[in-house]
Amino acid sequence: MPDTPLETFPNPRPERDYEIAIDCPEFTSVCPKTGLPDFGEIRIAYVPDRACIELKSLKYYLIEFRNRGIFYESVTNQILDDLVAALRPRRMTVVGDFSVRGGIKTVVTARYESAG
Repeated sequence: MPDTPLETFPNPRPERDYEIAIDCPEFTSVCPKTGLPDFGEIRIAYVPDRACIELKSLKYYLIEFRNRGIFYESVTNQILDDLVAALRPRRMTVVGDFSVRGGIKTVVTARYESAG
């Protein structure tokens, strides 16, 4: 997990289900096999419970992946795990939509739904 803490603030309407969608179109990380940069878009959609993500902390959290060697599948699931731990949302989906590399495009989708 990156060192930057994910900050939250109280959900202003916890009695209502509503979706928050966040697009991060300039996501970068590093291929752990080649050391070359990977580029993509991270899309986050969630229904908050008691807390919402503070966007500045999310931005700095995502920037920390810039120099980290991590596979697409790992980074998408890591972001979901870290956000779920910080927020405990009712539902959340994280999509890693990565740029074409070597003629192959990869999109990874990870989902969470609370049991309660």
